[in-house]
Amino acid sequence: MRALLRVDATVDVPAERLWERLVDWPAQGEWVPLTRVRTVGGSGRGIGGRLEAWTGIGPIGFDDPMVITRWEPPYSCEVLHTGQLVRGEAGFDVVAIGPSRSRVAWWESLELPLGRVGGLGWRLTAPLWHVLLRRALDRFRVLAESG
Repeated sequence: MRALLRVDATVDVPAERLWERLVDWPAQGEWVPLTRVRTVGGSGRGIGGRLEAWTGIGPIGFDDPMVITRWEPPYSCEVLHTGQLVRGEAGFDVVAIGPSRSRVAWWESLELPLGRVGGLGWRLTAPLWHVLLRRALDRFRVLAESG
């Protein structure tokens, strides 16, 4: 069973600037709650680039290693989550809707662990995950528009 999430936002910045802000991996900690992201062994740009996120509070949390599987600046980046806890695909898609305005979609397609129990847990918590993703993207929009 898979968990599907997608949120999008219109941002008053050009697509190229929006893209650069999205793929500033260490800066994602400014807008993704309880998460720090770093590149592993390189710039984290281009197919095959490796990233590692840590999500948690203090010492309690989990690693989320990822590999970039699609890289089409300034329009599309996809990653494969390869960790023990988080597995599946995710990405950002950017569409220019004018010289100084863009639309970004952030999506996640994650494999749920624990079979039917995981599916039930997902059905019960999906609204919360959607709200958290929505708030993160709203925070991103504010930061991107403020420069």
